Amino acid sequence: MNFHILTLFPDMVMQGLGTSIIGRAVNNGLLSIEAVNIRDYAFNKHQSVDDYPYGGGAGMLMQAEPVYQAYEAIAEKVKKKPRVVYLSPQGATFSQTMAELAKEEELVLLCGHYEGIDERVLEEIVTDYVSIGDYVLTGGELPAMVMVDAISRLIPGVLHNDVSAEFESFQDDLLEYPQYSRPEEWHGKKVPPILLSGHHANIEKWRREQSIIRTKERRPDLLEKCMKSGVLDKKEMKFLQELLAKDEENA
Repeated sequence: MNFHILTLFPDMVMQGLGTSIIGRAVNNGLLSIEAVNIRDYAFNKHQSVDDYPYGGGAGMLMQAEPVYQAYEAIAEKVKKKPRVVYLSPQGATFSQTMAELAKEEELVLLCGHYEGIDERVLEEIVTDYVSIGDYVLTGGELPAMVMVDAISRLIPGVLHNDVSAEFESFQDDLLEYPQYSRPEEWHGKKVPPILLSGHHANIEKWRREQSIIRTKERRPDLLEKCMKSGVLDKKEMKFLQELLAKDEENA
């Protein structure tokens, strides 16, 4: 998979994504990350890409033409019109489901700055508007890096153990179960005996129940989705109903 990040700060992006698992995946040829400097497509000697917005208002606005020319350079190189994601607080909230963008061969992430980008170029090139949360950042670089990280993990070979991408938080709309490592006892707290039993079926049952408990306590909104989607079997639904009944008794 090839990521193309349109940005005013390419060093920030490349330094942030050049280490750890993502950096190793790039070095192994499993994916590529290109930071395209929008300033390189400015049409003035000062490489200025912003101007005052029509109608007045605070701040400056990124101009349409440099953004469009940077996009066109990518489209020409990949010989097609790629999917373009504009990182904006006005977009749909990024989720694990959206990480399925990993199926794309080419993905362009457009990072805004200042007060945003001229609406005309957004209408011309953007296919998706995505936010990573209901707050405002100084630019789209951090959200772009978050998306690259989440998406890359689903590309075969990026993780040493591909199974780990399937059994973790948000799998089936459930949070991940608690996990433990050595030593067996730490600060007086012991590893749950079931995990030492060697009985794999009972361990999986315990983990699934712990995921349900944790989701109920920390993300009840996800639990509602989980119940509606039918991912819980009859025994798990009974377990959940018993938990909810206890909550009502203790209320």
